[in-house]
Amino acid sequence: MNTPALIDTALERVVGQGAAKKLASIGLKTVGELLDYYPRRYAHWGKLTPLTSVHEGEDVTLLAQVVSADLIPNRRRGVRLSVELTDGFGTINATFFAQHPGRLSVHQRLLQPGSQHLFAGKISLYRGRHQLTHPEFEGLEDDAQAAERALRPIPIYAASSRCPSWLIAKSSAIVIDLLRATDISDPLTDAIRKRFDLIPLLSALKQIHQPSTDEDVTRAKTTLRWVEALELQTALLARRAQANARTAAAIATEGGTAVAEARSQLPFTLTDGQDQALRQILTDMSRPHPMQRLLQADVGAGKTVVAGLAMTAVVDAGYQAALLAPTEVLAEQHARSLRRMLPVPVELLTGSSATLTRKKVQELASMAQPAIFVGTHALLQSTVDFTGLGLIVIDEQHRFGVAQREKLREGLAVVPHLLTMTATPIPRTIAMTVFGDLDITAIRELPSGRKTVETFVVDAANKRWMERMWQRAAEEIASGGRVFVVVPRIETATSDDSDLANVEDTYRELTALNTLSHLSIGMLHGRMPAEEKARTIDAFNAGNYQLLVTTTVIEVGVDIQAASMMVILDAQQFGLSQLHQLRGRVGRGGQQAVCMAVHRENAAEDSLKRLRVFASTSDGFELAEADLDLRREGDVLGDSQSGRTSSLKALRVVRDARIIERARSVAEEIVAKDPHLEAHPGLKQRVERADSRANWLERT
Repeated sequence: MNTPALIDTALERVVGQGAAKKLASIGLKTVGELLDYYPRRYAHWGKLTPLTSVHEGEDVTLLAQVVSADLIPNRRRGVRLSVELTDGFGTINATFFAQHPGRLSVHQRLLQPGSQHLFAGKISLYRGRHQLTHPEFEGLEDDAQAAERALRPIPIYAASSRCPSWLIAKSSAIVIDLLRATDISDPLTDAIRKRFDLIPLLSALKQIHQPSTDEDVTRAKTTLRWVEALELQTALLARRAQANARTAAAIATEGGTAVAEARSQLPFTLTDGQDQALRQILTDMSRPHPMQRLLQADVGAGKTVVAGLAMTAVVDAGYQAALLAPTEVLAEQHARSLRRMLPVPVELLTGSSATLTRKKVQELASMAQPAIFVGTHALLQSTVDFTGLGLIVIDEQHRFGVAQREKLREGLAVVPHLLTMTATPIPRTIAMTVFGDLDITAIRELPSGRKTVETFVVDAANKRWMERMWQRAAEEIASGGRVFVVVPRIETATSDDSDLANVEDTYRELTALNTLSHLSIGMLHGRMPAEEKARTIDAFNAGNYQLLVTTTVIEVGVDIQAASMMVILDAQQFGLSQLHQLRGRVGRGGQQAVCMAVHRENAAEDSLKRLRVFASTSDGFELAEADLDLRREGDVLGDSQSGRTSSLKALRVVRDARIIERARSVAEEIVAKDPHLEAHPGLKQRVERADSRANWLERT
């Protein structure tokens, strides 16, 4: 914003040191942060949530009338003021304690029967009845104020016992009174406001914090969502325009002879989706500007083959390609499969690589030796200096921070092309909001021969089903299959959820089960050394282990062709996308596979609904959209990679999809005509801030 003197001013200089200290306790330190801290809801006298619905331990802000106030001596020493309150629906007691009556004289004077106040505190239970102990309260000074307050919405902020809602409201009022149009950067032109029925940003900020009517709130919210959507979309499009202005190696459109050779030697034919994705990537890389593409594919749709052929084209053109994987197991598997498929050199570097291997890879990288370099975070170390990097491929991109993803491209005159990949399909609204600076390719179809994994939801309390499930596991193994048993924990925990299934206890239980006792059972989890994990997976693949009890360490990249059954214990603990990723580990050899999602008897209804959706379809794109509908808004983007919560304030990607789409269209028009935003100074200033926040959006 263009007036740091106000927007970036420390709150203590505006609202006073005492209030600023309390505001800082909920993360508000500057005027701008307070302005962007919008009310979570609005209350009306007579329209509040009934007191009968509150529950123990809940932090509440109540607008209530005093019914009675009695000063009562305590049995041993001191006094208490017992205040009976009503909100028009029910009653609750508020109690204040003191050593002597004088300490409560102000409370007695203010809390007169018939007076109305806002009360804030934590609900406790005393003798079976809800009460507030030492709540903070704010009084309405006179009847006129009470009448005025009753007519207008009362903003209720996310607050704490230390920083109550009305303190935030009072502080916001002080700031709003000081605020002028010149203090903020309004990105909305008159034309945009007229076109979409919006109001000036200054008016929106005033009305969101100090509304006179419910209509004020509605218009303010719409405008603030538009402002946020427009600045974010413009920032993403401007970032793409900046990338297009940089120089990259131009790779032959057809990928060269090595790609043709690799395709001819594949034991299968690329699906139409794979072929189209490869053509898009090769076309991107044929241009002298860096490709920025996201390749999303359903589980098992074969995105790694596409990436491998793209990297082959780069190596064939005389450049280097780097493939970053989030785990050593996945990096090693990628290296094995790429060496088997491709007619170009493939080098592997992980944290467990031997010193001689590490030295060799470092030398080849620094010599600009054309090759595919596969690795984990070890490839990002300062000792690895790529001098001929033409393409970076990042698998399971959400496992890497933004800074990590950009590290290999820093300070280079010729910028490598970038291909990020995910096997977790991304809903369109999230893709538009979070990946707006990338071109997106989706591979939806599975390779021919892959069968849909039959999925069933099992109640652990149903003993007959559980017995039959373990019998089915033994039958799968007897016919040459392998069985995964996935659990949420490694060992018994000490917390309230200590009875969740874990690797150690489940291993003991299954080895003692008559149905399975004759089988060779292994264990796998994330705390095992990398070499031991690799040996365990190899042993399972070879049949030395027939059943593997494991955590979600196998969620991504583990490719056991013989695996034909998966049992997920305490499946209610997993999200839809994670369940889908796990299910994708079976049936990869073309055989009919089965997945059993076992939940505990007392699983929450939300969890059961999620499991029913999981069993209803194996289409990852359908599940992604369903997951978005099922999850709370605050979980859509998750925590940001900077360690703070999502930077989105008023905007929500599910609810506001239409606004985001329209803002995207407007942003495209603006950037096409005015790429440097010289004619849009308000938008330019906000974009500079939004761009820094966009860097930290969690791309999951």
